[in-house]
Amino acid sequence: MYDMADTSPPRRTIKILSYNVHSCIGTDRRLDPERVAEVIASLDPDIIGLQELDIGRRRTGGVDQAHIIASLLKMDVHFHAALHVAEERYGDAVLTAHPMRHVKSGMLPSSGEQRGALWTEIELAGSRVQVFNTHLGLFRKDRVAQMSTLLGPDWIGGSDCKDKPCILIGDLNSIAASRAYRQVASRMRDVQIRPGHRPRATFPSRRPLIRLDHIFVSPDIEVLETSVVSTPLARRASDHLPLLATVRI
Repeated sequence: MYDMADTSPPRRTIKILSYNVHSCIGTDRRLDPERVAEVIASLDPDIIGLQELDIGRRRTGGVDQAHIIASLLKMDVHFHAALHVAEERYGDAVLTAHPMRHVKSGMLPSSGEQRGALWTEIELAGSRVQVFNTHLGLFRKDRVAQMSTLLGPDWIGGSDCKDKPCILIGDLNSIAASRAYRQVASRMRDVQIRPGHRPRATFPSRRPLIRLDHIFVSPDIEVLETSVVSTPLARRASDHLPLLATVRI
């Protein structure tokens, strides 16, 4: 029973999803944003970070994949383009059905393919949760610089995030032994690292061997359960598997 003398806000259980959707092109080479939305809907997440979305790109029919998926899920969406050439955009998005506002989006230091990050604030359980989504580069040097930037004063390390619940979602292209992973793991909690749970790989989806997709949370967020979703549909819908975490805010 809730103690009426306790003035602290009630805690709420929520689900967080990280999903690299590979431009909605599945392992069967079929282009199908609706199938990606179906995978997501079956998991009923509260907060979603998607990577590798196409908007207005000729290769995927010129559609707005972020808007299509958000509309099918009846969610709000904020998108950031890491690549923007003429009318074609490619990048990452945060989706939720809860009140959300865009805080910041921007580019990260890159010598290879350009990368960026998106920061939104989502109202949950009486708290304003800071949610970051990113897709780090393929080069080790880039990933270290990109993570240093994300953890720095202009992003997660700034005063706007101090003493607030924070969630970092993304395809970090980083295994647990990497420097970029160790950078963030020293500051935030990897949802897959907890007693009694063996971390699961997320890539490639048909035969997962590497753990590239991650969710990190600030120490004030309690991790209850995590899973890498390996249903037949998920194995076809993208070359990455979705990572789902249930936490208590």
